[in-house]
Amino acid sequence: QVQLVESGGGLVQAGGSLRLSCAASGSIVGINIMGWYRQAPGKQRELVATITRAGSTTYADSMKGRFTISRDNGKNTIYLQMNSLKSEDTAVYYCSALISKPLSTPESSWGQGTQVTVSS
Repeated sequence: QVQLVESGGGLVQAGGSLRLSCAASGSIVGINIMGWYRQAPGKQRELVATITRAGSTTYADSMKGRFTISRDNGKNTIYLQMNSLKSEDTAVYYCSALISKPLSTPESSWGQGTQVTVSS
């Protein structure tokens, strides 16, 4: 199975920056897509960004121009660089992976989340 561990969250002032990391371990060969989601208090989990093994990226509109997703395939790690942070960005950020399984349907894996708190 795939295990995902996020790190890099914390408390930051509005306008500041943070860089989140997500390290994948286990059966990582089958990972096709990885991404970041977030869930703010009282709200549904939402997509932040995704990245394929080849490097193709997608972003939610509210994050475009401020957030950048990247990956290091050699380290089995993805990153989320967050700039110009706003109080609305306060949330638990989750790493996810879509995994291809031989003779089976794809599976999803999730990390435990890392808290990002942006003060006004």
